[in-house]
Amino acid sequence: MLSFSWVTFAVTIINIGILFFILRAILFKPVSRFMEERTKKIQDRFDEADREQNQAKRLLKEYGEKLDRAREEGELILRNAREAAQAEADRILAEGKAEADRFLAAARKQIEAERNAALGQFKAEAAVLVTAAASRLLRREINAEDGRRQAALLLAELGKGS
Repeated sequence: MLSFSWVTFAVTIINIGILFFILRAILFKPVSRFMEERTKKIQDRFDEADREQNQAKRLLKEYGEKLDRAREEGELILRNAREAAQAEADRILAEGKAEADRFLAAARKQIEAERNAALGQFKAEAAVLVTAAASRLLRREINAEDGRRQAALLLAELGKGS
């Protein structure tokens, strides 16, 4: 069966020790270096991803601020345009009112002139009628001065009545 030998045991321990140092020199150190480099690369990628994420957040914030400023500027432009449009509408309304007032004043003047002309014509026709009526009543001819006097009296009475 199996027999235990101290010599075989010692040689096995020495072989394992030599194998350990050989494997450590050939395998463990390069693998450890590879793992360290891999860990460093992964950490660098995480750091770069953090930097890019921070930059993206900063850019997002900047774009948000720019968008807010653009909205404010747009609202300001709209407000100014509304104010300008209202001012223009007020100006147009004022011009229209002034023009309507001028037309109304001109129409009133024209009506007054036509009224005065009609009143003058009425006075002349009334004078003729009064003269004719008076001459018939008196059966005599009235001179121009009498006609004027009678017309003035008639007009004075008509003026009092109206």
